[in-house]
Amino acid sequence: MKVSCRAYVEISDPEDLLSLDFDALPQPIFVMGGGSNLLFTKDFPGTVLHLSNKGYTVIPGLTRNLVRVGAGVVFDDFCAWAAAEGLWGPENLSLIPGEVGASAVQNIGAYGVEAKDIIDTVHAFDRTTRTFVDIPGSACGYGYRTSLFKTDWKGRYIITAVTFRLSTTPEPKLDYGGVRKALEARFPVKPGMTENNKPGMTEKVKPGITDTPVMPDRTPSVMPDLIGHLNPQMIRDTIIEIRRTKLPDPEEIGSAGSFFCNPVIEREHFERIVAIAKKENGPEYEVPHYDVGERVKVPAAWMIDQCGFKGMKLGGAQVYPKQPLVIVNATGDATPDEIIALETKVIGTIREKYGIELHPEVEHV
Repeated sequence: MKVSCRAYVEISDPEDLLSLDFDALPQPIFVMGGGSNLLFTKDFPGTVLHLSNKGYTVIPGLTRNLVRVGAGVVFDDFCAWAAAEGLWGPENLSLIPGEVGASAVQNIGAYGVEAKDIIDTVHAFDRTTRTFVDIPGSACGYGYRTSLFKTDWKGRYIITAVTFRLSTTPEPKLDYGGVRKALEARFPVKPGMTENNKPGMTEKVKPGITDTPVMPDRTPSVMPDLIGHLNPQMIRDTIIEIRRTKLPDPEEIGSAGSFFCNPVIEREHFERIVAIAKKENGPEYEVPHYDVGERVKVPAAWMIDQCGFKGMKLGGAQVYPKQPLVIVNATGDATPDEIIALETKVIGTIREKYGIELHPEVEHV
């Protein structure tokens, strides 16, 4: 099923926002990036506005480069550009669909890294004052898949560009989602390997960019043989390989990516879930989880799988068989009602079994 909007406006030059008569456009006005994290539940009665400006502006530094990126740049293209330049920061976010402007709204994240970790400044048009403003990343109220752009500031700012802090020195993040193991398998280190034959390295090194990582204090427990040979492209390639084995290709199967947020719960609540899991799977069973301070993050995909939803269909909607965190348009003609019905069924079952209220990561419009 396709949906439509009353009007669609594309802005290629942010300066054109100054002359745009917002009041004359069909209301409400919805600013959209690539649309990869949206579910339109019906025809939209107002105006969809899209910023398509692209380009990179680099401000080099000793250990950090500030890179201003247009809101309309595909985020994975930015990840590819940074890796090719030998700059660290966004490599763990590779292959996440969507555009740069939306990444600063959603605070996208994967494999232990979130957009907020590398956002220096968000550049936006303030519809209230009709001026362009620069908002420090620290002032954007970033949290797990949220920001003030999604809550208190919703509808006020139109993001035109984002400035990221990228490192010229190695800062690999490897302690999430099997990244270390995948890297070891993909790039084995051979005895006697030298600076000139590191796996995945190219012969040409950009002036001022170090290709020899500085070993963090914790490296004895983090792949001591491999870590000295890593570069951003190696991690990017590995992340892409991992994601492609788990997630549907949006060119082939329609989806909105990860449909639900991973819940963070109290440790006492987590222990009750562990008891349920051991009763069902045996006393040696270990529930996947991540410590978040005094609380615990439990993968929503694990709970959905444990409740038997993997591969389940409802009309044209389906819980993706390889990754139950994703709901796909399996037939190509699933209706919004079918997707919402499957979402509702998943949420209700998880609530009943585990006492957890799942919240959709996908925005419903």
